[in-house]
Amino acid sequence: MGRMADLMEPMEEWMRTGERFPWDEGEILRYLGYGRQKPEENVAELIRQCERELEDMAAPKACWREFPMAIREHVVDMTCLQTTSKSLERNLKDCERILLFGATLGSRVDVLLQRYGRLQMSKAVVLEAASVTMLESWCDWKNELLRREFQEKGWYMRPRFSPGYGDFPLECQRGVDRALELGKRIGVTLTDSLLMVPSKSVTAVMGLSRKPRACTVHGCEACGKKDCQYRR
Repeated sequence: MGRMADLMEPMEEWMRTGERFPWDEGEILRYLGYGRQKPEENVAELIRQCERELEDMAAPKACWREFPMAIREHVVDMTCLQTTSKSLERNLKDCERILLFGATLGSRVDVLLQRYGRLQMSKAVVLEAASVTMLESWCDWKNELLRREFQEKGWYMRPRFSPGYGDFPLECQRGVDRALELGKRIGVTLTDSLLMVPSKSVTAVMGLSRKPRACTVHGCEACGKKDCQYRR
């Protein structure tokens, strides 16, 4: 809970007053390929510039809906869609209900990315890393609020798991989109190739169980793609 405890109050302050976003600069550097190395001063300055511009331009929104779910003969039935996925099945073990979740940083972040993609590619690369980090942190915060809300009702929430992650088919994005009405609720649409617009958007599923799980791996640790360049 260390990271979430560090994130909660600063995030709430940013949402309420528009002060500084609680940036995880270690994650930005990971996406930039620095690992634990310290960046050059010009890169550090670019990161600071991108953070400030994203704070001004991002307009994050989220939506979610709850459905009954069951796993029968390795088919994960989420009521609104069904799929076969070993990694998702492991994530949802002992769950009886599921939350479908969608979030976006809004269209103005795409405008920013496109602008610097034409004018200053080095800044566009940093902006891409910072915007992914911002979206993940904001989703972590929203998910923590949901986790606390459901735990008060006796439900234990599993970490979010997105279509395209592990062997969870990306095609399931269509079912999540329909169930959440993403276009109407948060302004997110799907292209024919299943990309989301605005680009800094995400969907996920999160299981709800009456049984607590003492230790749940998530993120890079749960993914079978060992050769990913962004792996922690």
